[in-house]
Amino acid sequence: MPRRKLVAANWKMNKRIADAAVFADGLRAHLPKLAHCDLVVFPPFFCVRPLADALSGTGVAVGAQDLFWESDGAFTGEVSAAMLRDAGASHALVGHSERRHVLGEGDDVVARKLHAALDAGLSPILCVGETLAERESGRQEATVERQLTTAFEGRGEMDAAATVIAYEPVWAIGTGRTATPDDAEAMHRWIRQWLADRFGADVAGGIRIQYGGSAKPGNAGELLARAEIDGLLVGGASLDPASFAAMAGAAPREAGGLSPG
Repeated sequence: MPRRKLVAANWKMNKRIADAAVFADGLRAHLPKLAHCDLVVFPPFFCVRPLADALSGTGVAVGAQDLFWESDGAFTGEVSAAMLRDAGASHALVGHSERRHVLGEGDDVVARKLHAALDAGLSPILCVGETLAERESGRQEATVERQLTTAFEGRGEMDAAATVIAYEPVWAIGTGRTATPDDAEAMHRWIRQWLADRFGADVAGGIRIQYGGSAKPGNAGELLARAEIDGLLVGGASLDPASFAAMAGAAPREAGGLSPG
């Protein structure tokens, strides 16, 4: 069976509790046409519970944009995986490019967060990707390899199979630039080969690899048509439920196979 496309909405630091209910109501109207793919929405922390309640019974998952690696303790301002699960989250973003490059999270921090999510039973989306300087100098594969190697250090096949990878070319996020479908698919193919070398071809073949880099309704269909692009991690274009639904609806119908994990 083909891998089901997974289209995720990352609201970043946008929307309020009332907005979550409006979004959920708007998205519900489109869901009958979106049964061929999986959907997850990542609101700010304080909207996780209201959105999870509003989307209850729809099949749309709710996740958190970040988490801390400890389960509890004197860590002012942090939120643990267990707290997120208690609030209704089933997924967590880990290592988003803005966490890495705006807030300074290194590969080791990202790895600890990935391990915390896996250990708590959250479904992580691990974000990897290179900067413009790294791509222009031909270091994009070395950068992504370093990020993947550190993230999965000490973890086995079951952990890899439970993880979604999101390839985010940093130079194409919020800049209006988008990697071409050929560029994106080439990196996705390289990532899958790395996963196969590390965890075996069977495991690698079931792992979904999303594209995240200024994806929008105008290019969603072309990206999702590529066999190696298993979904989208959408930023600003996901804030409107109709826009988000249009992007998910662009996924090929024949890709509505079994959902991994």
